[in-house]
Amino acid sequence: MATTLRMQRHGNTHRPFYHIVAANSRASATKKFLEKVGYYDPATEPSTLVIEEDRIKYWYGVGATISNTLKVLLVKKGVKLERVQTTLPRTGVAKKPKAAKVAKVAKAPKALKAVAKKPAK
Repeated sequence: MATTLRMQRHGNTHRPFYHIVAANSRASATKKFLEKVGYYDPATEPSTLVIEEDRIKYWYGVGATISNTLKVLLVKKGVKLERVQTTLPRTGVAKKPKAAKVAKVAKAPKALKAVAKKPAK
């Protein structure tokens, strides 16, 4: 399932209020969500941003994408996000090709010449 951390708009006209949710990216922006992880109220002075940082890190760690607006807010809040490493890092050493494979590649042009010399039946 493609998961996105995004903001759901609530509130009245000219008085927005946002829930920060983890939701299926294919679902409607106002419909079902997987988990509510905070809220944002831009109408207060200064703006109110309340988040469950550990849950945001969890969702980001398991592959959720973050909307651009929410990413800006998290940077302002000072949240550091890192993906969990699931593969081993590359060592920079290239693997040597197997000798049998090298021999097949070397024989390939000779085999093509032999086929080209045979007359068609």
